[in-house]
Amino acid sequence: MEPILELHHLTKTYPGFTLRDVSFTLPRGYIMGLIGPNGAGKTTIVRAILNLLRPDSGDIRVFGLDHRRDEVAVRSRIGFVHENPRFHETLPVARAAAVVARFYPTWDDAAFRRLAAEFSLPLDKPVRALSHGMRTRLALAMALAHRAELLVLDEPSSGLDPLFRRELLDRLSGLIEGGDTSVLFSTHITSDLDRIADFVTFLQKGRLVFSSTKEEVLSRWAVVKGGPDLLTDDARALFLGITTGEVGFTALTSDVDRARRHFAGATVLIEPATLDDVVYYTGRSANDELRLYDDRG
Repeated sequence: MEPILELHHLTKTYPGFTLRDVSFTLPRGYIMGLIGPNGAGKTTIVRAILNLLRPDSGDIRVFGLDHRRDEVAVRSRIGFVHENPRFHETLPVARAAAVVARFYPTWDDAAFRRLAAEFSLPLDKPVRALSHGMRTRLALAMALAHRAELLVLDEPSSGLDPLFRRELLDRLSGLIEGGDTSVLFSTHITSDLDRIADFVTFLQKGRLVFSSTKEEVLSRWAVVKGGPDLLTDDARALFLGITTGEVGFTALTSDVDRARRHFAGATVLIEPATLDDVVYYTGRSANDELRLYDDRG
């Protein structure tokens, strides 16, 4: 089946920052988490997909179409939820939705009103009266009401109460069950992705660290804990990020088998890494360029 989203060698330079040669593919019917520290390039990628900025080089294909040449056709099939959704502030919620509906031939007003009721959205209140969390609910209802085939979420769960965050994640999982819709979920809340992501794409300082299935990522990465006497130069070469204290060290490795061989017979704890571990410890790496994970094996 043709991928729903393809990025090929995407590069974009700003003063002080470069998104460099990023490529990844999102198959139809799956959820991909786009993670990385602030300033890693996540928002640049989202804006490029939505054609809100022009890359210096590389290309993007959505639904098999060129995202610039076929912009109108592509945009009509994408739903977008931003961290800080913006609408016509003075319009009632129902009227704001009616304005958005004009741009989507697949808009289903009955579906929107059903979602508004589920999300406790007051259709008669002006948008300016909505809290941040309610604005996010409104943006999500609008995205789902036009039956978007690709849902692009840019930090959507920031500022949401825990109950609705859980409802959001459950809804995203249900959304892909039919196999026709995909989700690109840019977030720094990695625990959300632990629950729902099928693929994880990790950026660091504008470079792609990895883009793989979540299972592959979590099976290959591990956290190693041991005493300070074990942290030799040879041991340090195994790790992508290290924290040290009086009683020992905690570090991240992307080669579990090599770590087990190196510490054979020593008293160490090697346990599976979480996505949060991967983000945190690679952020502490002293030499990102030499220590990037190669998912080609």
